[in-house]
This record gives sequence, C-alpha cells and structure tokens, in this order.
Amino acid sequence: MQSELMTLSGVSHSFHTVEGETTAIQNLDLTVYEGEFLAIVGPSGCGKTTVLSLIMGLISPTAGSVRFLRENLRLGYMLQRDHLLDHRTVEKNVLLGLEVQHRLTEESKARAFALLDKYGLGEFRSYKPQQLSGGMRQKVALIRTLALEPDLLLLDEPFSALDYQTRLNLSDEVYRIIRSEHKSAILVTHDISEAVSMADRVAVFSARPARLKEIVDIGFPAALTPLERRAQPEFHDCFDRIWKELKP
Repeated sequence: MQSELMTLSGVSHSFHTVEGETTAIQNLDLTVYEGEFLAIVGPSGCGKTTVLSLIMGLISPTAGSVRFLRENLRLGYMLQRDHLLDHRTVEKNVLLGLEVQHRLTEESKARAFALLDKYGLGEFRSYKPQQLSGGMRQKVALIRTLALEPDLLLLDEPFSALDYQTRLNLSDEVYRIIRSEHKSAILVTHDISEAVSMADRVAVFSARPARLKEIVDIGFPAALTPLERRAQPEFHDCFDRIWKELKP
C-alpha cells in the first residue's frame, strides 16, 4: 500500500477584495501518495491553481490544514510559462534555482548537467532560450526544477502554451522523466485527455468554490506512455466518466 505524502484536510480559502469576499475553495479533502502522478481537472477559474499555491505555502488556508507527512519534504513548481532568462544560456538557466537557494556546489552543478545530458539537452548547454523550440524550453524548465531535487512536483498547466503536436510529444517526455526520476507529481490541467493519459488518479473539482466531486482511478500500467494510453479502449471510458462529472 502506498504511503501518504501530503494531505489537505477541510481546506477552504477566500480572497478578500474591495468588492468583498470570494470563496475559491471550500472544505477540500485531498491526499497525495508517495510515487503517484495525480491530475486535477475542473472548470476554468474553479481554484485549481489556488490549490498549488496553498501546497507551496504561497498563501494560507482560511480554514483546514495542509500537512506534509515526510519530514523536510522538498517541493518543485513548474509554471505555465518556462520563465527562462533570455540573457542566460541553457546551463545557466538550469543552475538558477540552485543559485537562488544558495545550494550551488560542484556536486549539485554536476547533477544538473547530468540531467541535461540524460534527457537530450547536453549539446544545447551553451544555447540561449530564444534558440530553442517551445518544447525544448519546457524541458529546460523541468530540469531546472529537478536540479533542486524535489520530492513532489507541482505542474501548473505546463503544456498550455504549446501547439497540439508539441504538447503530445512533450507530455510523453515529461512523463518519462518524472517516472525515471521516481518523483511524485500533481498536474493541474483543463485538458481531460492530458489528465487521463498521464495520471494514476484524476481529482475532479466542481465549479468555484472548488469542492472535490470525485477521484477517478485510471489504472493504466505505469510502463505505458501517455501516447500509448490514448490508444487503449479504457481511455475513452475514463474520459467519458470525467466529462460527465464536469458537465454543469
């Protein structure tokens, strides 16, 4: 049985503005397990990204608690945009997080460069971001995050800015990298197909304020890539189940 990595228990969160109070999340219970890939889907604006902000500690819950069940759990956050710095080379971008956290050593630098080599970007170390394709930029952003050795990766619609073919190819690569590095991950996405093709479980949120409507166990073997999952007959059954939950 998988051990629990973190839990959200009775979590609510409200934003206060000059117009009044807006409740984004209400009484949310959610558990993430060691080694799993969890996807979160829900209507636009329902509070999916707010959940990631709560987990990161960028904001605090109005009620309830976010608990980490492993001591000194490290988090990594990958955003919708790659946020690479144009004046820095690929290798300098990959080292940026380590520099900011004052963790840049010869050992951590060697580990970061090994990740570039392992995942096909070693020959582009001296390139600037503008010389890379959109998919390659996102891979650099992922390796920058992995260089910090996170235990749990938070992926906030990391493929949304890419064209469809690049999204499909990159989802395969990101999935392979996360599995190869034995990371736990939470993917926020508005794309049901993306969620079903990548995740072990899919958490379906209601419209704002976000509540957990259902957890869908996907059940594909981990060895199947996202593209291979899309060809399985069970893929459509999972898609239809989630779609019905999301329909108003």
